[in-house]
Amino acid sequence: MLVLDVDGILTDCRIFMDSDGEWRRFFSIRDGYGIRRLKDLAIQVAVITGSKSRDIRERIRQLEIDFFFEGHLQKMGCLQELSETSGISFAEMAYMGDDDFDVPLLKEVGFAATVPDALEQVLEVVHYVTRRPAGNGAVREVCELLIAAKGAGGVQ
Repeated sequence: MLVLDVDGILTDCRIFMDSDGEWRRFFSIRDGYGIRRLKDLAIQVAVITGSKSRDIRERIRQLEIDFFFEGHLQKMGCLQELSETSGISFAEMAYMGDDDFDVPLLKEVGFAATVPDALEQVLEVVHYVTRRPAGNGAVREVCELLIAAKGAGGVQ
């Protein structure tokens, strides 16, 4: 299972307000395609975010994400619930996060990844730092690593 944070991983941390007063983010098509490829290989995907926003919920719906937790800065309880619900151990999970509240999860999972501009305390505990930036192919890069590890011949 791949577990993802949103802001700083699926997005580049920037938000803007549209003409209706709604907060919006940019999401990468490449990242979305990487997630779809994982799902085609029966690799489940989960998202745990501290944010609560309609644009995030819509992206999660479009990508048919298996598990979604929003409004949670204390994410360890969500990871525990994921493990119990899915039957997948922490050791069988990959997690991507970039901020302080992601560190406990990054320390627990079998494969921890982040983006180049993550906080220093995150960079110190991960197994892998992507070449691509947040919101612009970083998730796709990790998806391809997982696909290659599964033996399905990913492309980067």
